[in-house]
Amino acid sequence: MRMELIAIAGVYVGFALLEAISAGFFRKPGATRQDAIVEIVGTVMLIAVTQPLVVAGGFALTQMIAPGTRDALIGWPVLAQLALLLVCEDMMQYWWHRASHTVSWLYKLHRPHHNAEYMSVRVVYRNNIFYYALMPSLWFAGVLIYLGLGWLYAGYTVVKMAVIIGAHSDVRWDEPLYRNRFTAPVMWLVERVISTPATHFAHHGRHAHDGVTNYKGNFGNLLFVWDMLFGTAKITRRYPELYGVENLPPTSAGEQLLWPLIRMPAAQASTIAVAPANNR
Repeated sequence: MRMELIAIAGVYVGFALLEAISAGFFRKPGATRQDAIVEIVGTVMLIAVTQPLVVAGGFALTQMIAPGTRDALIGWPVLAQLALLLVCEDMMQYWWHRASHTVSWLYKLHRPHHNAEYMSVRVVYRNNIFYYALMPSLWFAGVLIYLGLGWLYAGYTVVKMAVIIGAHSDVRWDEPLYRNRFTAPVMWLVERVISTPATHFAHHGRHAHDGVTNYKGNFGNLLFVWDMLFGTAKITRRYPELYGVENLPPTSAGEQLLWPLIRMPAAQASTIAVAPANNR
């Protein structure tokens, strides 16, 4: 697992450096001190506390409920193991993500991810702490590791995070490939299989009427296939001009990280409570 973390950190730092050179990393349009607090605390908590505890919790629960199943899937063909991972981890995250844009209290946990008015690798781990603690795919990861898919999961996670980090980065690695006549046909397939900056930026757009934004779709994390399969895909090969939340009042760093333990003052909280979930 140590090599997995090093590889993911390398991808993250690589994209961060590219952003620093070409698009800016520490100074983003509309970024505030609150944004920095949410991003730093959210990232550290996920990597150091929440994800290890949740995955360990899924492992421990499986050991408690079905102790005789330890390493039961080791003999499966690798492709079958990978298919199980994609369904139980990535597709499960698709549905969790989709539910978070439908159920109002779940959106309160997910809103920090969209509150940023910019795209960047800084946004990748930006969520309420409880959003990850409740994420079904992380619990399933612990189950699958107990069943014997630990080494495959480690490699799978590196690939998945490379795609997710690349899809959030303001480097826009896909843009020149759409314009090149040799790579454009290949990108037709790529953008329908995995998340790219163009498809994922559309999910972070602020205004639904701009012709690009699709914040009620493009939910895929590793695979964009789920959006294609379940009817939530929008592909334009363009990028929104503005990012952030639409039709919602301001929130605080504390509320973004720890809602419902920390809430805005009563008057503002009541306004948020009546804001319809379908605004986002």
